[in-house]
Amino acid sequence: MTATALPPDLYGLTPVELQERLRGWGLSPVHAARLWNYLYWELADDLGAMVELPMKVRRRLEAEMQLGVLPTALATDSSDGFTRKFLLTLPDARTIETVLMRFTGRVTACISTQAGCAMGCVFCATGQMGFTRHLTAGEIVAQVVHVARTLRRAGEPRLRNIVLMGMGEPLHNYDASLRAIGIVRDSAGLSLRADRITLSTVGVVPGIRRLAAENQPVSLAVSLHAATQEERAALVPAAKAWPLDELMDACAEYSRLTGRRIFYEWTLIAGRNDSPDHAHAVGRLLQRLPAQVNLIPLNPTRGYDGEPGRNEAAEAFQRVLGDVYGLPSTVRQRRGIDIAAGCGQLAAANRAGAAR
Repeated sequence: MTATALPPDLYGLTPVELQERLRGWGLSPVHAARLWNYLYWELADDLGAMVELPMKVRRRLEAEMQLGVLPTALATDSSDGFTRKFLLTLPDARTIETVLMRFTGRVTACISTQAGCAMGCVFCATGQMGFTRHLTAGEIVAQVVHVARTLRRAGEPRLRNIVLMGMGEPLHNYDASLRAIGIVRDSAGLSLRADRITLSTVGVVPGIRRLAAENQPVSLAVSLHAATQEERAALVPAAKAWPLDELMDACAEYSRLTGRRIFYEWTLIAGRNDSPDHAHAVGRLLQRLPAQVNLIPLNPTRGYDGEPGRNEAAEAFQRVLGDVYGLPSTVRQRRGIDIAAGCGQLAAANRAGAAR
């Protein structure tokens, strides 16, 4: 059974759409607010638990809608206790991975937008899988709710940050990704602030231009990884469709129209893109743009033989960016590498030895 053959998912509807649905059934739309509260404040995982809704409303919901809770096939904890990775089962029995990451003072959920990925980045486990299908908006929202519910049950603080950096390319699934963002931002529900939502793209130029034109209020991260077209195309096949000069034009347009800086992600691969010369190339490329560079030591995957850049290389890279070009940069804190939950490692695999 495919996701499209199922009844409409409550997680994929906005408050106004819920009201319209109830009105179309001849029911009072005032019940939509209580239903929304059950979904996103009480984090109910069963329509039968929504006992304060009138019986006639619950019966209609049970007959014509679904509450798209994604069952957990596997939950794996990192050895340091900071990271938990969920293997979640979609309605068509395919699986995706979602990650809960704990940092000082905050918890971040890393959310998938596709099953697999069509972009084919050579060092990314999801890209090595290939593309299966887009996720629906409801399936994207359901992951956020899953993490929020996990935190609630453990007595931990509420979820405040999400990154669309899991499996898939969000701008390849633009409409569903942005609809999901709108739903989780609703002030009567999860109420996630736009500045705490980051969407990461490998450089889908039409999507970046659309984000800019629509002035979508989220943080944008662009996976750069190389500062010349030839080097980038070798790592990121999508660069053949959207060359580096076109990408940088789109990024400049985005910053000009929105007034926001872009986070440029650079995976440090030892001996391939982690030298001071590479840092100078990045500096020249970005020095006139409102930018921050996020340096990410390569995480291991089965399909790529590169090694992560060393700490000394990262420090030297940062010195060039800051001292010569005035560009701020950070080195990404590594989370969940031992359970393959790090950046570029998600592959929806039921790995032996993982703990439920």
